[in-house]
Amino acid sequence: MRALQLFILVLSGLVGAQQQALMDYLERRLLAIEDRISLWHEQTSRYASELREFKQQMVAQLEGLDKSKEALRSELDTVGTRVDRVEREMDYLDTQNGAQPCVDVDDKLVEQQVTVVKERNKAKYAKLTDCSDMISSIKAMKILKRVGGTKGMWTKDTGSATGKVYILNGTEGNTVYEFGTVRDFTSSQGTSGATSVQLPSAWRGMGHVIYNNHLYYLKQGEEMKLIKFDLQKNIVVDSAVFPAKNQLPVYSLNPETFIDLAVDEEGLWAIYATQENERHISLAKIDAKTLDVEQMWDTPCVRENAEAAFVICGTVYVVYNSKLPSRSRIQCVFDVSDMVTNDDAPHVYFPKRYGTHASLKYSPVEQLLYAWDDGYQILYKLQMKKKLEV
Repeated sequence: MRALQLFILVLSGLVGAQQQALMDYLERRLLAIEDRISLWHEQTSRYASELREFKQQMVAQLEGLDKSKEALRSELDTVGTRVDRVEREMDYLDTQNGAQPCVDVDDKLVEQQVTVVKERNKAKYAKLTDCSDMISSIKAMKILKRVGGTKGMWTKDTGSATGKVYILNGTEGNTVYEFGTVRDFTSSQGTSGATSVQLPSAWRGMGHVIYNNHLYYLKQGEEMKLIKFDLQKNIVVDSAVFPAKNQLPVYSLNPETFIDLAVDEEGLWAIYATQENERHISLAKIDAKTLDVEQMWDTPCVRENAEAAFVICGTVYVVYNSKLPSRSRIQCVFDVSDMVTNDDAPHVYFPKRYGTHASLKYSPVEQLLYAWDDGYQILYKLQMKKKLEV
Protein backbone atom coordinates (compact mmCIF):
# COMPACT_ATOMS: atom_id res chain seq x y z
CA MET A 1 0.00 0.00 0.00
CA ARG A 2 2.79 2.32 0.86
CA ALA A 3 4.52 1.46 -2.39
CA LEU A 4 1.34 2.23 -4.33
CA GLN A 5 1.08 5.64 -2.71
CA LEU A 6 4.67 6.33 -3.51
CA PHE A 7 4.08 5.36 -7.15
CA ILE A 8 1.08 7.65 -7.33
CA LEU A 9 3.10 10.51 -5.91
CA VAL A 10 5.89 9.95 -8.40
CA LEU A 11 3.38 9.73 -11.23
CA SER A 12 1.66 12.91 -10.10
CA GLY A 13 5.02 14.69 -9.99
CA LEU A 14 5.82 13.57 -13.51
CA VAL A 15 2.44 14.71 -14.80
CA GLY A 16 2.81 18.07 -13.04
CA ALA A 17 6.27 18.55 -14.52
CA GLN A 18 4.95 17.74 -17.99
CA GLN A 19 2.08 20.17 -17.55
CA GLN A 20 4.45 22.89 -16.38
CA ALA A 21 6.73 22.22 -19.32
CA LEU A 22 3.73 22.37 -21.65
CA MET A 23 2.58 25.66 -20.12
CA ASP A 24 6.06 27.11 -20.43
CA TYR A 25 6.19 26.04 -24.05
CA LEU A 26 2.77 27.52 -24.85
CA GLU A 27 3.72 30.76 -23.13
CA ARG A 28 6.90 31.03 -25.20
CA ARG A 29 4.91 30.36 -28.39
CA LEU A 30 2.33 32.99 -27.50
CA LEU A 31 5.04 35.53 -26.80
CA ALA A 32 6.65 34.74 -30.15
CA ILE A 33 3.29 35.10 -31.90
CA GLU A 34 2.70 38.44 -30.18
CA ASP A 35 6.13 39.63 -31.28
CA ARG A 36 5.37 38.66 -34.86
CA ILE A 37 1.95 40.30 -34.74
CA SER A 38 3.59 43.48 -33.37
CA LEU A 39 6.20 43.33 -36.14
CA TRP A 40 3.51 42.79 -38.78
CA HIS A 41 1.57 45.74 -37.39
CA GLU A 42 4.62 48.01 -37.57
CA GLN A 43 5.38 46.86 -41.11
CA THR A 44 1.75 47.31 -42.17
CA SER A 45 1.70 50.85 -40.71
CA ARG A 46 4.96 51.68 -42.48
CA TYR A 47 3.71 50.25 -45.77
CA ALA A 48 0.43 52.21 -45.43
CA SER A 49 2.37 55.43 -44.71
CA GLU A 50 4.68 54.82 -47.68
CA LEU A 51 1.65 54.07 -49.86
CA ARG A 52 0.01 57.35 -48.81
CA GLU A 53 3.19 59.29 -49.55
CA PHE A 54 3.50 57.55 -52.92
CA LYS A 55 -0.12 58.40 -53.68
CA GLN A 56 0.46 62.05 -52.81
CA GLN A 57 3.56 62.13 -55.00
CA MET A 58 1.65 60.57 -57.89
CA VAL A 59 -1.21 63.05 -57.50
CA ALA A 60 1.25 65.97 -57.49
CA GLN A 61 3.03 64.58 -60.56
CA LEU A 62 -0.29 64.08 -62.35
CA GLU A 63 -1.28 67.66 -61.55
CA GLY A 64 2.09 68.83 -62.84
CA LEU A 65 1.58 66.79 -66.00
CA ASP A 66 -1.86 68.34 -66.49
CA LYS A 67 -0.37 71.83 -66.13
CA SER A 68 2.47 70.93 -68.49
CA LYS A 69 -0.05 69.57 -70.96
CA GLU A 70 -2.10 72.79 -70.81
CA ALA A 71 1.06 74.91 -71.15
CA LEU A 72 2.19 72.80 -74.11
CA ARG A 73 -1.23 73.07 -75.70
CA SER A 74 -1.18 76.86 -75.22
CA GLU A 75 2.32 77.07 -76.72
CA LEU A 76 1.24 74.93 -79.66
CA ASP A 77 -1.77 77.20 -80.21
CA THR A 78 0.54 80.22 -80.07
CA VAL A 79 2.95 78.61 -82.52
CA GLY A 80 0.06 77.79 -84.83
CA THR A 81 -1.15 81.38 -84.68
CA ARG A 82 2.34 82.70 -85.37
CA VAL A 83 2.77 80.32 -88.30
CA ASP A 84 -0.53 81.55 -89.73
CA ARG A 85 0.60 85.13 -89.27
CA VAL A 86 3.97 84.48 -90.89
CA GLU A 87 2.15 83.00 -93.86
CA ARG A 88 -0.08 86.05 -94.09
CA GLU A 89 2.92 88.37 -93.77
CA MET A 90 4.75 86.45 -96.50
CA ASP A 91 1.68 86.77 -98.70
CA TYR A 92 1.58 90.47 -97.89
CA LEU A 93 5.28 90.90 -98.70
CA ASP A 94 4.85 88.94 -101.91
CA THR A 95 2.14 91.37 -103.01
CA GLN A 96 4.44 94.31 -102.21
CA ASN A 97 7.70 92.92 -103.67
CA GLY A 98 6.61 90.55 -106.39
CA ALA A 99 8.70 89.79 -109.47
CA GLN A 100 8.28 92.18 -112.41
CA PRO A 101 6.67 89.64 -114.81
CA CYS A 102 3.88 89.17 -112.23
CA VAL A 103 3.17 92.87 -111.64
CA ASP A 104 -0.35 92.69 -113.05
CA VAL A 105 -1.25 89.74 -110.87
CA ASP A 106 0.24 91.41 -107.77
CA ASP A 107 -1.67 94.62 -108.48
CA LYS A 108 -4.88 92.63 -108.57
CA LEU A 109 -4.02 90.99 -105.24
CA VAL A 110 -3.31 94.38 -103.69
CA GLU A 111 -6.58 95.73 -105.01
CA GLN A 112 -8.40 92.75 -103.55
CA GLN A 113 -6.75 93.29 -100.16
CA VAL A 114 -7.62 96.99 -100.17
CA THR A 115 -11.21 96.15 -101.07
CA VAL A 116 -11.47 93.61 -98.26
CA VAL A 117 -10.08 96.09 -95.72
CA LYS A 118 -12.42 98.85 -96.89
CA GLU A 119 -15.45 96.57 -96.70
CA ARG A 120 -14.42 95.45 -93.22
CA ASN A 121 -14.00 99.06 -92.12
CA LYS A 122 -17.52 99.88 -93.29
CA ALA A 123 -18.91 97.23 -90.96
CA LYS A 124 -20.35 98.41 -87.66
CA TYR A 125 -18.00 97.95 -84.74
CA ALA A 126 -19.11 95.10 -82.45
CA LYS A 127 -18.50 96.29 -78.90
CA LEU A 128 -17.06 93.81 -76.42
CA THR A 129 -18.39 95.61 -73.32
CA ASP A 130 -21.30 97.84 -72.38
CA CYS A 131 -18.97 100.72 -71.52
CA SER A 132 -20.47 104.09 -72.49
CA ASP A 133 -18.36 106.56 -70.47
CA MET A 134 -16.78 109.68 -71.88
CA ILE A 135 -14.69 112.44 -70.34
CA SER A 136 -16.48 115.32 -68.71
CA SER A 137 -13.50 117.11 -67.15
CA ILE A 138 -10.10 116.76 -65.50
CA LYS A 139 -11.00 116.32 -61.83
CA ALA A 140 -7.52 116.50 -60.32
CA MET A 141 -3.82 116.55 -61.18
CA LYS A 142 -0.92 115.12 -59.18
CA ILE A 143 2.78 115.45 -59.98
CA LEU A 144 4.55 112.40 -58.61
CA LYS A 145 8.17 112.81 -59.60
CA ARG A 146 10.66 114.00 -62.17
CA VAL A 147 12.90 111.31 -63.60
CA GLY A 148 14.44 110.81 -67.01
CA GLY A 149 14.51 113.00 -70.08
CA THR A 150 11.96 115.37 -71.57
CA LYS A 151 10.25 112.49 -73.41
CA GLY A 152 9.26 109.03 -72.30
CA MET A 153 6.36 106.88 -71.10
CA TRP A 154 5.27 105.68 -67.67
CA THR A 155 2.27 103.56 -66.71
CA LYS A 156 0.89 100.73 -64.61
CA ASP A 157 -0.47 97.52 -66.09
CA THR A 158 -3.60 98.78 -67.86
CA GLY A 159 -5.25 95.36 -67.74
CA SER A 160 -4.77 94.28 -64.12
CA ALA A 161 -4.34 95.80 -60.66
CA THR A 162 -0.80 94.56 -60.01
CA GLY A 163 0.39 97.89 -58.60
CA LYS A 164 3.68 97.76 -60.50
CA VAL A 165 4.99 100.90 -62.20
CA TYR A 166 6.89 100.82 -65.50
CA ILE A 167 9.22 103.47 -66.91
CA LEU A 168 10.46 103.65 -70.52
CA ASN A 169 12.72 106.69 -70.60
CA GLY A 170 13.50 108.52 -73.82
CA THR A 171 12.43 108.04 -77.41
CA GLU A 172 14.31 104.80 -78.03
CA GLY A 173 16.10 102.11 -76.04
CA ASN A 174 15.84 98.52 -74.84
CA THR A 175 15.52 98.91 -71.05
CA VAL A 176 12.29 98.86 -69.05
CA TYR A 177 12.42 99.97 -65.39
CA GLU A 178 9.97 98.13 -63.13
CA PHE A 179 8.99 99.34 -59.63
CA GLY A 180 6.97 97.20 -57.23
CA THR A 181 4.63 100.01 -56.18
CA VAL A 182 4.03 103.73 -56.71
CA ARG A 183 5.62 104.34 -53.30
CA ASP A 184 8.75 102.47 -54.41
CA PHE A 185 8.85 104.68 -57.50
CA THR A 186 8.36 108.00 -55.71
CA SER A 187 10.79 107.21 -52.87
CA SER A 188 13.65 105.92 -55.02
CA GLN A 189 16.56 108.02 -56.22
CA GLY A 190 15.99 108.15 -59.96
CA THR A 191 15.60 104.58 -61.19
CA SER A 192 17.99 103.08 -58.61
CA GLY A 193 15.21 101.16 -56.87
CA ALA A 194 13.87 99.59 -60.04
CA THR A 195 14.34 96.18 -61.61
CA SER A 196 15.84 96.55 -65.09
CA VAL A 197 14.26 94.45 -67.82
CA GLN A 198 16.36 94.14 -70.98
CA LEU A 199 14.43 93.76 -74.23
CA PRO A 200 15.79 91.71 -77.16
CA SER A 201 15.25 94.63 -79.54
CA ALA A 202 15.02 98.40 -79.19
CA TRP A 203 11.72 100.25 -78.93
CA ARG A 204 11.08 103.50 -80.76
CA GLY A 205 8.83 106.42 -79.84
CA MET A 206 6.55 106.73 -76.81
CA GLY A 207 3.67 104.57 -78.00
CA HIS A 208 4.23 101.51 -75.81
CA VAL A 209 1.67 100.02 -73.43
CA ILE A 210 1.61 97.43 -70.62
CA TYR A 211 -1.42 95.13 -70.79
CA ASN A 212 -2.03 91.94 -68.77
CA ASN A 213 1.64 91.39 -67.84
CA HIS A 214 2.81 91.99 -71.42
CA LEU A 215 4.68 94.91 -72.93
CA TYR A 216 3.49 95.86 -76.41
CA TYR A 217 6.03 98.01 -78.23
CA LEU A 218 7.07 99.01 -81.75
CA LYS A 219 10.24 97.89 -83.44
CA GLN A 220 11.01 100.17 -86.36
CA GLY A 221 12.95 98.93 -89.37
CA GLU A 222 12.05 98.56 -93.02
CA GLU A 223 8.61 97.75 -91.69
CA MET A 224 6.86 98.68 -88.47
CA LYS A 225 6.65 95.55 -86.32
CA LEU A 226 4.51 95.15 -83.22
CA ILE A 227 6.25 93.12 -80.48
CA LYS A 228 4.48 91.33 -77.60
CA PHE A 229 6.89 90.75 -74.69
CA ASP A 230 6.02 88.64 -71.62
CA LEU A 231 7.24 90.60 -68.56
CA GLN A 232 7.00 87.55 -66.28
CA LYS A 233 9.00 85.16 -68.46
CA ASN A 234 11.14 87.87 -70.15
CA ILE A 235 10.58 86.47 -73.62
CA VAL A 236 8.97 87.63 -76.87
CA VAL A 237 5.77 85.63 -77.27
CA ASP A 238 4.55 87.12 -80.54
CA SER A 239 5.23 89.71 -83.23
CA ALA A 240 3.44 91.03 -86.31
CA VAL A 241 4.02 93.51 -89.11
CA PHE A 242 1.56 96.40 -88.80
CA PRO A 243 -0.43 96.35 -92.08
CA ALA A 244 -0.14 100.00 -93.06
CA LYS A 245 2.15 101.40 -95.74
CA ASN A 246 4.07 104.68 -95.83
CA GLN A 247 3.53 105.60 -92.21
CA LEU A 248 4.02 109.09 -90.82
CA PRO A 249 4.54 110.39 -87.27
CA VAL A 250 1.09 110.34 -85.73
CA TYR A 251 1.59 113.62 -83.80
CA SER A 252 3.39 116.61 -85.27
CA LEU A 253 4.64 117.69 -81.82
CA ASN A 254 6.10 114.25 -81.06
CA PRO A 255 7.54 113.07 -84.39
CA GLU A 256 9.31 110.09 -82.78
CA THR A 257 6.00 108.22 -82.35
CA PHE A 258 4.71 106.50 -85.49
CA ILE A 259 2.20 104.23 -83.75
CA ASP A 260 0.69 105.05 -80.36
CA LEU A 261 -0.72 101.94 -78.67
CA ALA A 262 -3.61 102.42 -76.26
CA VAL A 263 -5.77 100.28 -73.99
CA ASP A 264 -9.33 100.90 -72.85
CA GLU A 265 -12.28 98.85 -71.62
CA GLU A 266 -12.54 97.28 -75.10
CA GLY A 267 -8.92 96.14 -75.31
CA LEU A 268 -5.91 97.12 -77.44
CA TRP A 269 -5.87 99.93 -80.04
CA ALA A 270 -3.31 101.51 -82.38
CA ILE A 271 -3.33 105.22 -83.25
CA TYR A 272 -1.30 105.92 -86.41
CA ALA A 273 -1.04 107.95 -89.62
CA THR A 274 -0.13 107.24 -93.26
CA GLN A 275 0.70 109.22 -96.38
CA GLU A 276 -2.59 108.09 -97.90
CA ASN A 277 -4.40 110.19 -95.32
CA GLU A 278 -1.48 112.35 -94.29
CA ARG A 279 -3.36 115.24 -92.64
CA HIS A 280 -5.48 113.04 -90.39
CA ILE A 281 -5.04 110.43 -87.71
CA SER A 282 -6.19 106.82 -88.19
CA LEU A 283 -7.31 104.23 -85.63
CA ALA A 284 -7.10 100.41 -85.58
CA LYS A 285 -8.53 97.78 -83.21
CA ILE A 286 -6.03 95.00 -82.44
CA ASP A 287 -6.55 91.55 -80.98
CA ALA A 288 -4.22 91.57 -77.96
CA LYS A 289 -3.82 87.79 -78.04
CA THR A 290 -3.01 87.28 -81.73
CA LEU A 291 -1.94 90.85 -82.76
CA ASP A 292 -4.36 90.64 -85.69
CA VAL A 293 -5.80 93.97 -86.86
CA GLU A 294 -9.56 93.59 -86.56
CA GLN A 295 -10.78 96.90 -87.95
CA MET A 296 -9.47 100.28 -89.13
CA TRP A 297 -10.93 103.78 -89.27
CA ASP A 298 -9.93 107.18 -90.67
CA THR A 299 -10.73 109.91 -88.15
CA PRO A 300 -11.42 113.62 -88.74
CA CYS A 301 -8.68 114.50 -86.23
CA VAL A 302 -5.69 116.26 -87.81
CA ARG A 303 -2.05 115.53 -86.98
CA GLU A 304 -0.97 119.17 -87.01
CA ASN A 305 -0.30 120.57 -83.52
CA ALA A 306 -1.32 117.25 -81.93
CA GLU A 307 0.81 116.02 -79.04
CA ALA A 308 -0.86 112.81 -77.79
CA ALA A 309 -4.08 110.78 -77.74
CA PHE A 310 -5.82 108.04 -75.77
CA VAL A 311 -8.92 105.84 -76.02
CA ILE A 312 -11.81 105.41 -73.57
CA CYS A 313 -14.79 103.12 -74.26
CA GLY A 314 -14.07 103.06 -77.98
CA THR A 315 -13.64 106.84 -78.29
CA VAL A 316 -10.27 108.32 -79.21
CA TYR A 317 -9.45 111.72 -77.68
CA VAL A 318 -6.75 113.75 -79.42
CA VAL A 319 -4.94 116.35 -77.34
CA TYR A 320 -3.60 119.50 -78.99
CA ASN A 321 -1.29 122.25 -77.85
CA SER A 322 -3.45 125.21 -76.95
CA LYS A 323 -2.78 128.86 -77.74
CA LEU A 324 -2.93 129.49 -74.02
CA PRO A 325 0.50 129.34 -72.35
CA SER A 326 1.38 125.87 -71.05
CA ARG A 327 -2.11 124.52 -71.66
CA SER A 328 -3.39 121.62 -73.72
CA ARG A 329 -6.94 120.67 -74.60
CA ILE A 330 -8.97 117.87 -76.10
CA GLN A 331 -9.94 119.31 -79.43
CA CYS A 332 -11.04 116.28 -81.46
CA VAL A 333 -12.82 113.03 -80.67
CA PHE A 334 -13.81 110.05 -82.77
CA ASP A 335 -16.16 107.32 -81.56
CA VAL A 336 -16.11 103.96 -83.38
CA SER A 337 -19.77 103.34 -82.44
CA ASP A 338 -20.91 106.78 -83.69
CA MET A 339 -22.41 107.61 -80.28
CA VAL A 340 -20.29 110.77 -80.03
CA THR A 341 -19.51 113.21 -82.84
CA ASN A 342 -16.73 115.77 -82.98
CA ASP A 343 -19.32 118.45 -82.30
CA ASP A 344 -19.91 116.74 -78.95
CA ALA A 345 -16.23 116.93 -78.05
CA PRO A 346 -15.81 117.97 -74.42
CA HIS A 347 -14.08 121.33 -73.96
CA VAL A 348 -11.51 119.89 -71.58
CA TYR A 349 -8.36 121.84 -70.78
CA PHE A 350 -5.49 120.19 -68.97
CA PRO A 351 -4.13 122.07 -65.93
CA LYS A 352 -1.13 124.33 -66.40
CA ARG A 353 2.02 122.29 -66.75
CA TYR A 354 5.64 122.38 -67.99
CA GLY A 355 5.79 121.56 -71.70
CA THR A 356 4.18 119.23 -74.23
CA HIS A 357 2.80 115.84 -73.27
CA ALA A 358 5.17 113.21 -74.65
CA SER A 359 2.66 110.45 -73.86
CA LEU A 360 -0.75 109.93 -72.30
CA LYS A 361 -1.75 106.43 -71.16
CA TYR A 362 -5.27 105.68 -69.92
CA SER A 363 -5.82 103.02 -67.27
CA PRO A 364 -9.35 101.58 -67.48
CA VAL A 365 -8.74 99.84 -64.15
CA GLU A 366 -8.27 103.17 -62.33
CA GLN A 367 -9.78 105.69 -64.78
CA LEU A 368 -6.55 107.67 -64.58
CA LEU A 369 -4.29 109.22 -67.21
CA TYR A 370 -0.55 108.60 -66.84
CA ALA A 371 1.25 111.55 -68.44
CA TRP A 372 4.90 112.28 -69.21
CA ASP A 373 5.52 116.01 -69.38
CA ASP A 374 9.05 117.36 -69.77
CA GLY A 375 10.43 114.60 -67.52
CA TYR A 376 7.66 114.95 -64.94
CA GLN A 377 5.43 111.93 -64.22
CA ILE A 378 1.88 113.22 -63.76
CA LEU A 379 -1.47 111.62 -62.89
CA TYR A 380 -4.76 113.07 -64.14
CA LYS A 381 -7.96 111.96 -62.41
CA LEU A 382 -10.88 112.02 -64.83
CA GLN A 383 -14.50 113.01 -64.30
CA MET A 384 -16.76 110.84 -66.47
CA LYS A 385 -20.30 111.03 -67.81
CA LYS A 386 -22.38 108.79 -70.08
CA LYS A 387 -22.19 109.30 -73.81
CA LEU A 388 -25.97 109.49 -74.03
CA GLU A 389 -25.92 112.51 -71.69
CA VAL A 390 -24.12 114.78 -74.15
